[in-house]
Amino acid sequence: MAVLTGGVATVAAAQPAVAPYQWKNVAIIAGGYVPGIIFSPAQKDLIYCRTDIGGGYRWDASAQQWMPLTDFLGPANWNYLGCESIAPDPRDPQKLYIAGGMYGSGQAAILRSDDGGKTFKITEVPFRMGGNEDGRGIGERLTVDPADTQVLYFGSRHDGLWKSEDAAATWKKVENFPFAGTSGARRGGGGLTANISAGVAFVIFDPQGTPDGHPTKSLYVGVADNSPAHLFHSADAGASWEAVASQPAGLLPHHAALDGNGVLYIAYSSVIGPNTPPGVTITGAVWKLDTKNGQWTDISPKLTGGPGGFSGVSVDRQHPGTLIVSTLDHWNPGDDLYRSTDGGTTWKEVRAQAQMDPTLSPYLHWGRDTVRFGWWISALAVDPFDGDHVLFGTGATIWGTHDIANVLPGQPTHWTVAAAGIEETAVLDLISPPAGAHLLSAVGDIGGFRHDDFAVSPATGMSKEPVFTNTYSLDYAELQPEVMVRSGTANNTTAFSYSEDGGATWKPLNAPAATTTTGRRGGGGGGQAQGTVIVSADGGTFLCTRGTPSFSTDRGQTWTPCAGLRAGLRPVADRANAKKFYALDAANGAILTSTDGGAIFASTAVAGLPAGGGGARGGGPRLLVVPGKEGDLWAVAGRRLYHSIDGGANFIAVESAAAVYTMGFGKAAPGKNYPALYMTGNVGEVGGIFRSDDAGATWVRVNDDQHQYGNYPTIVTGDPRIYGRVYIGTNGRGIFYGEPAAEK
Repeated sequence: MAVLTGGVATVAAAQPAVAPYQWKNVAIIAGGYVPGIIFSPAQKDLIYCRTDIGGGYRWDASAQQWMPLTDFLGPANWNYLGCESIAPDPRDPQKLYIAGGMYGSGQAAILRSDDGGKTFKITEVPFRMGGNEDGRGIGERLTVDPADTQVLYFGSRHDGLWKSEDAAATWKKVENFPFAGTSGARRGGGGLTANISAGVAFVIFDPQGTPDGHPTKSLYVGVADNSPAHLFHSADAGASWEAVASQPAGLLPHHAALDGNGVLYIAYSSVIGPNTPPGVTITGAVWKLDTKNGQWTDISPKLTGGPGGFSGVSVDRQHPGTLIVSTLDHWNPGDDLYRSTDGGTTWKEVRAQAQMDPTLSPYLHWGRDTVRFGWWISALAVDPFDGDHVLFGTGATIWGTHDIANVLPGQPTHWTVAAAGIEETAVLDLISPPAGAHLLSAVGDIGGFRHDDFAVSPATGMSKEPVFTNTYSLDYAELQPEVMVRSGTANNTTAFSYSEDGGATWKPLNAPAATTTTGRRGGGGGGQAQGTVIVSADGGTFLCTRGTPSFSTDRGQTWTPCAGLRAGLRPVADRANAKKFYALDAANGAILTSTDGGAIFASTAVAGLPAGGGGARGGGPRLLVVPGKEGDLWAVAGRRLYHSIDGGANFIAVESAAAVYTMGFGKAAPGKNYPALYMTGNVGEVGGIFRSDDAGATWVRVNDDQHQYGNYPTIVTGDPRIYGRVYIGTNGRGIFYGEPAAEK
């Protein structure tokens, strides 16, 4: 089709065909930090939660699971998946607002919905957010005025207090608010001192005495900054402000809640959290302010064990004076909840008698017999329609109970995983072998899994022996797929293990030149610098790149250096010839090949590839080897796709793909003898996830604009046994598998 632009006829780029697909999560259940849980006061069982890198969710009471709200966000606006705050309209259950901004370096926006989160309008805002930065458990920063729901306030971490008077369509800074912001400067460092700032933490409306349809006159705003004052009040709908008299000093407010008697409860900590490591002394307090007479009272629970701060606070809307608070980074013996029914005069500890049922998420055992009550507990919410129903979020999941009142007589409370539908892992690698389980995963923070049933979290929990914090890479032997290897971190040290039963069980793999690392969550491929391990096609040889690249033929008992293979390269095994390994040395324009099981690598000049350039999952060019076809290689380099059928001596550019980020292989289409290709990137001007049944000559898009999951997937691979099935790993929305939609 010709398009007329400025009087010149041009030919529009051809749009790729679309293959309708159905997409579902591979269940792990949660797996990441949930910093906020918000009950709607407008409708029973209407609940929202926010995650730091995986977007926002709404609870579906009929389905008994959380429903993702932000999967439509794509690479152009992936930063919005970091939810800084969520605010339901307190009167209209169909109206919802999400503050989206993962990092302050990216664009932030307010997403607003009039249909319960089915669709959103997006307003870019001039203030920055940090949904995955320190202090992300503080809040809620975004709040709707219950007396005039056209009015919203947002507490920015860097840029002061902001206000909208048209239901979040436009925003203006509250110039007369006493705390103007930090101008982007983070005071202190590392989240380890009281001097670091998280800016404006929360806005609390006290609507008593304000007629409907008029902005609430009385507001309280907390500031988590080491400033002379941290709590401010306006008695004239924000026209003027003053610091609340006699307020406690030296601590940072995290959350606040106002009960029906006009008592404001505030949880304080000396740090903004949640990344404070064990060994750092943290203090905290819980105070209440009687807003009628201005009297402050320290009502801090006495903690069991060592010191700690406080973060979450929630009140029972049916019973003023009944409230729950959470500790923060109380590492000894662990974070806890405390409940009071007399306004904080006395408290009952929850954890001591809590019975935790992790059936929905067996990985929460972390390889142990017991289950931790929680850590990083900032999200804490009491159901406004049922005071016995309480939810709290941790660094890995959501727990819920319906019998919190049992703590008063000293009876056990019963907690179950309340995170069905949430998938928040950062996926670092995936493999789909030709036998055994169809999928094994490598993920950040919770290691990785063998997935025998995609509908449930793996019954055996995360892969063990040892338990990895982060698993960076996986590999299997093409001709003996029960042999597998994995690379990652365990106890902050690089670790390797191998399996001889398809990942059902694992054994530690001794590898040369141990290196200390501090693995970090998110952003695939971070562990490559610490070395990986791969396995030959027959499972007989392991090749490790940590330190001096070496190979072993006795399961790591002894290692022999690989001659000709320098450190820093990423070798791959031929998928047909057990003696062959390849490595691309882009800096020197060469392909390195071993034909003797990794002992010697010979260098050959390579033609057709650009020097350097980003590759699959970052970190430079990457080689992929076609299963069952010796010497058949593909490369992702410079965001382009290349193919070689002569062991890498010559590569030909695949012109059909405009930009490529990740690639993998799956079962050939019916009547074809070459594997299907799966790719994330661009065909023409269209970005997405694509499949090719003709070795890259043409592509069809297999996702749509409602299923984008933020940035381009960190990993993609097809299933070698099921044509059309593709697996993708995301940075924050877990693992998905897609299959051709059934014809209607």
